[in-house]
Amino acid sequence: MTGHPGSLFFPMSDPSPDLPRPAAFCDQYRFPPGSFDEMCSGAGRLRPHWEYPMQALGALGPAGLQARHREAHRLIRENGVTYTVYGDPQGAERSWELDLIPLLVTSEEWAPIERGLIQRAELLNLLLQDIYGPQTVLRKGIIPPTIIFGHPGYLRACAGITPRNNRFLPLYAADLVRTPDGGLCVLGDRAQAPSGAGYALETRIVSSRVLPSLFRDANVHRLAGFFRVMRSTLAGLAPGGKDEPRIVLLTPGPHNEAYFEHAYLANYLGYTLVQGEDLTVNNGSVWLRTLEDLQPVDVILRRVDDNYCDPLELREDSFLGVPGLVQAARMGRVGIANPLGSGVLDNPALHAFMPALARHFLGEDLRLPSVPSWWCGDPALRDYVLANLGGLAIKPLSPRRGLRTRFGTRLSAAEQDDLRREILASPQAFVAQQPLALSTSPVLVADGLQPRHVVLRSFLVAAEESYMVMPGGLTRASASVDDPVVSNQRGGISKDTWLLASEPAKQETLLVQTRQPQPITTSAGQIPSRVADNLFWVGRYLERAEATARFLRVVLLQVIDQSTLPAGDGACLQRLLHATTRQTATYPGFLAADPAARVT
Repeated sequence: MTGHPGSLFFPMSDPSPDLPRPAAFCDQYRFPPGSFDEMCSGAGRLRPHWEYPMQALGALGPAGLQARHREAHRLIRENGVTYTVYGDPQGAERSWELDLIPLLVTSEEWAPIERGLIQRAELLNLLLQDIYGPQTVLRKGIIPPTIIFGHPGYLRACAGITPRNNRFLPLYAADLVRTPDGGLCVLGDRAQAPSGAGYALETRIVSSRVLPSLFRDANVHRLAGFFRVMRSTLAGLAPGGKDEPRIVLLTPGPHNEAYFEHAYLANYLGYTLVQGEDLTVNNGSVWLRTLEDLQPVDVILRRVDDNYCDPLELREDSFLGVPGLVQAARMGRVGIANPLGSGVLDNPALHAFMPALARHFLGEDLRLPSVPSWWCGDPALRDYVLANLGGLAIKPLSPRRGLRTRFGTRLSAAEQDDLRREILASPQAFVAQQPLALSTSPVLVADGLQPRHVVLRSFLVAAEESYMVMPGGLTRASASVDDPVVSNQRGGISKDTWLLASEPAKQETLLVQTRQPQPITTSAGQIPSRVADNLFWVGRYLERAEATARFLRVVLLQVIDQSTLPAGDGACLQRLLHATTRQTATYPGFLAADPAARVT
């Protein structure tokens, strides 16, 4: 199907068996030529697994779909789901953008994807173990040492630290994209602090409530089993194998882009949400500051970047971490997920070496390929990149402020020359990748459906012997039809991902399900001291606000009805107005000359 991207509104249909023809949904739906569309085939017909869901959605009609769309956004607002886009005027108040149309994947298609993801996670776990251990891949020349030691994610202070059960990578996420022929490849690895699982869960809860019948009839795999395994895996990281370890989720704080997810996951999994100042290291162990005393911490699920976790041995200017945390991990007194130093795997240069690593560690071919990549530190590859600069995407080895991915097709001749000089000056700091025409999927807009480019982030958690893959994941769509870049920081939209089963899925949830009144219990000693301090000051300011409101009411009554003042005594009103300025600290206020004249 060719032509310019357009939109399609579902035809109104009677909720009878005479639903619209499956092919009719693709008649006016146009996706970019040369790309793969998730809903429609190149022949202009719905893919088989999309037929029933689209018929059911079509039966709702335009008005019904828009009503469900508004209901979804109402639930998001009420639940306080936000995502901070840096530089956006709304800041932390920007609501999470959710599209009502899910991305559909069949179990048959998912099975080889799942095997490929598990193989990749096991491979990266072995690679991380080797990098901070014997470093055989570096000694044998499988990976150039510059790629590892020149990446800021490699932390020399963490060399030799071995997590419990050798689980160097308990959590992992991969960004998947389709190639134009419909195949899948890995666009990026997320190993340092994989984010998005909480948003995927909230997206699933909202979509299943807004489209309950369709969700039930489509036999969508549930997500609760994945989070149950996650909880068990994190508990297994506790030193000494405690039966009921104390687990905390370490967040950078409310100004972080994904702070909602941090709070949401902590609540869902039953963990304490903490910031760096809530924890302290004493005698090699990590402790939680509470109102009563120090409480031992066994496992930390961190959402703070590696370098910021310990100002003593890592970044000395960090206020987000815990002084002494590296030493506590070195002594085996605390489990950390993911371990400090795992950010070295978020290195795009590793994509070029993944096939060789798979043969070295596993003796197998790589099942799930990476996007074609060329590290410029190799002279031959650098020359190839420079010769084909106009058709490649150039990435820094490590994204930093001011450095971003640059697409050769979008650069002018002068900008290409500048980029060429940058690469020649520091070739080891750049990686080139083959730009891919990302697949498209329908997004509900005001006048119908539009194709948007999508990226699927899939999540894995270490199980007893291998890894478990979340059945589905978080799909992100581009902000506009013409924008090929998919990024939440650029206003992207999220979509639920439905993995369709051939039979009804088992219903399970970790959410509290009860109709009986629950007793209110308090445990003041478990409240972090920082939270208690903040609550104290909230109470103090509330008291001040109440006292000020009462005082202002008295003053307003006197201003409105001055007959209650002593006859001819304007000094009394003047004193009240002066007191108002001092009480509210709104200087100069009524302290100026003739304060009564300022009353309007």
